[in-house]
Amino acid sequence: MSLDAIVARALAQFAAAPDAAALENAKARYLGKGGELAAFRPSGTAEERRVAGAAFNAAKQRVEAALEARRAALADAKLNARLGEEALDVTLPARGHGRGGVHPVIRTWQRVEAIWQTLGFDVAEGPEIETDWYSFTALNNPENHPARSMQDTFYVDLKDEQGIALNLRPHTSPMQVRYARMHSPPIKVIAPGRTYRVDSDATHSPMFHQVECLWIDEDISFADLKGVYTDFLRRFFENDELEVRFRPSYFPFTEPSAEIDMKLKGRWLEISGSGQVHPTVVRNFGLDPERYIGFAFGSGLERLTMLRYGIEDLRLFFDGDLRFLAQFP
Repeated sequence: MSLDAIVARALAQFAAAPDAAALENAKARYLGKGGELAAFRPSGTAEERRVAGAAFNAAKQRVEAALEARRAALADAKLNARLGEEALDVTLPARGHGRGGVHPVIRTWQRVEAIWQTLGFDVAEGPEIETDWYSFTALNNPENHPARSMQDTFYVDLKDEQGIALNLRPHTSPMQVRYARMHSPPIKVIAPGRTYRVDSDATHSPMFHQVECLWIDEDISFADLKGVYTDFLRRFFENDELEVRFRPSYFPFTEPSAEIDMKLKGRWLEISGSGQVHPTVVRNFGLDPERYIGFAFGSGLERLTMLRYGIEDLRLFFDGDLRFLAQFP
């Protein structure tokens, strides 16, 4: 049988193949190892075999091209049939993407900033990796002081230009020092931000948020502290009748010092630590403690958030559970 006849038959069977399986069977008949083209053997003189070999190659290329064309046609037909069965109604509205919300702790952060700014306080933010001097020594917490045991926690494998060890700040108090050394009295500033301590349970986290306040001038008394902080709590919780009390306590950076409690649902709850700024700390601000006096306090933003929204487990803030976060659109 001539090459032209074999090619004609192959092309006809490829074109008539109803599906991929039938097409592959036809391929094996003509292009397989035992197929009709493979069995074709030219004869004659060397020149005749050379011409016949070129004709064979051309015939094989025609068959292979027809095979690929039919494969593509069958694939397109299958895809079109599937699209026809799974037609999309383009008139329906798109699903879209869900809108996120502000995290409850950040919501509290923003609310706290807004309230204190209406009271005339600046907002200062600074580095979370601090030197030992700003984190402790400048705050009347010298090396080996027993009060460090509650805060002297996370250190990083780095040192500053003077070779002093660096730590993750355990409070935002270093920003009080930095701000006071860059500004002249009167100094009125709050310092919100992330802080780090070795704590982990339902009411404590190794990383948490804190806001600290500093007011330094020539005649700032404990009465000013009581007045502005009580006003802040009543605004934050939107309760003009909120009861607040100050209990004597100890902090190395204030003297005298007080724990601040508020009464919520008949129970007294600790909300902040506070006090008159210690003269040593005022001196480390670069100011004369005989002339300048003031107060400071620190409050946990998670604690404020838990009380405002009735959340009992602090760990929910960091789990990333959308069922929890969706409550704060």
